[in-house]
Amino acid sequence: MNKLSEYELEREANIARNRVLLEQLDLKGVGTQMGFPANKVSPPKAKAKPIQPRIKREKPKIEAPPRETRQSARLKKEVVDPNESPSKKRKREEERRRKEEDERLEAEEKARIAKRPRHDDLDIATLADDASSEELASLRSAFQVVTGVPQPKRVAAADAFVFEEDKKENVAVTALRESMRKLKVVARAKVTEDRIYSAAYHPEITKDLIFFGDKHGQLGIWDARAPAAEVADEDGEVASAEDQEGGKYWRLQQHWPATSKSSISSIKFDPLDSHSVFTTSYDCTIRSLSFTSGISQEIYSSEDNALITSIDMPPRGNEMWISDAEGGITHLDMREDRDKARRYELADHKIGSVSVNPTSPHFLLTASNNRTLKIWDCRKLQTLAIGSGRAKGPFNHDSETVQEFVESKKGKGCLRGEFSHGKSVSSAYWDPRGRSVVSTSYDDTLRLWELDATKYESRNEFPSFTPFSRMKHNCQTGKWLTILRAVWTPNPDVYPHFTIGNMDHSLDIYSCKGDLIARLSDRSRITAVQAVTCSHPSIIERAASGNASGRCVLWAPSS
Repeated sequence: MNKLSEYELEREANIARNRVLLEQLDLKGVGTQMGFPANKVSPPKAKAKPIQPRIKREKPKIEAPPRETRQSARLKKEVVDPNESPSKKRKREEERRRKEEDERLEAEEKARIAKRPRHDDLDIATLADDASSEELASLRSAFQVVTGVPQPKRVAAADAFVFEEDKKENVAVTALRESMRKLKVVARAKVTEDRIYSAAYHPEITKDLIFFGDKHGQLGIWDARAPAAEVADEDGEVASAEDQEGGKYWRLQQHWPATSKSSISSIKFDPLDSHSVFTTSYDCTIRSLSFTSGISQEIYSSEDNALITSIDMPPRGNEMWISDAEGGITHLDMREDRDKARRYELADHKIGSVSVNPTSPHFLLTASNNRTLKIWDCRKLQTLAIGSGRAKGPFNHDSETVQEFVESKKGKGCLRGEFSHGKSVSSAYWDPRGRSVVSTSYDDTLRLWELDATKYESRNEFPSFTPFSRMKHNCQTGKWLTILRAVWTPNPDVYPHFTIGNMDHSLDIYSCKGDLIARLSDRSRITAVQAVTCSHPSIIERAASGNASGRCVLWAPSS
């Protein structure tokens, strides 16, 4: 046996002394350092996130057969004749440079095409190219349910919920308050991949089918009360009912490319039957997705590259009013060729919203960044449709032309009412009766009007157009949140009320008289501003909201 060196003997002695010393001190963790198994200590349980995103199992990748691709002579590494003459060498180099230039131009053209909006018809499989065949089948099944019976847009009478006695009105408000207080968070899901910009609730009463448009042109369709499949996480554990996503959702790339240039600014259902949905985008296009055929069609495209901010349609359908960021509104009759659309520049700043009076569709309500809210009589406005010396096009009238017409004798009564706000007006909408108006402004104020419908038949300006109620409301959303908008519930069977997001992470509900009906919140499950809101057109106790990360919430009674 080989003798240990003096160094090794001293090392062994040091190890022995240290072991004895550590055992005497009874230090914790020594076993791990000396090679013994450590005692397991369970880590503190992490607090559940407000919602867990759906974990999809990746589909097996199928290797596609290799395809022959074009390559330059340099990449092919062709053999060059060492005895090649100078003239042949020049000719070969010129040919190589020409091929490389052709390839570069072809690649640039493909890149440009990929960034352009898609103007052709698209089916569901193309819109949801990442979805499996099972997911597409479930989406088609959901569409079949809502197309069984036509569900036209319903409106209330202009004198609905107008009480002669305050006592009766107080009873109606109390009943509404009791219903809204029952609303709780019953489902949550990350319906879209990016910030929610718009939302609409489908009128089908057997489902809670909600449509959300996001910053990158994605249309999220959420069946919020559908049973969700239990999906295990990476550790094989299934999340609790509170932390799971609720319902089922599908994501369709309705507008292309998937960038902020394709943000979906508004969503509307066909008022005739609700069997199709219209979406407007910052790519200056409007598309219609049919639930029966599953085809998405472009129905309008702005040749002036005027960014589309919103649309609205009268209950009789077939027509559409479009607002844009250049201060114009466009009338589109979908029974005619889109080239016959008529555009009127009504402001020198962006018009953020246009709203059609449901009971008197000739009244249009516009909200602009020039700080004004205005009511227009489109019957007068449309007399400008033919022949105008200053028109930029056959059906496009500039602001100077419109202003001269409004101030002329012939244009008297075209502008029926106007009110200036402290700062830009984010939105303004008619209620289902066509009687009340609510506006949202960056001056942190919600304003309410109630008009006398008996004065609508007059051709003159409204004798008074001043809000009867002003409510302070923080509207300073900044750069990273969608602009807050006060949106009326479209249900004509209930006392008129509207919903609006609150910077304090709640969903606020107000009556048409300015009474706070409810302030819905859940600090343990909602930790972001519910900037975009909508309500069910037929069920009173239903509301939905979405935030800047694409996460959406359904508010309903817990039972």
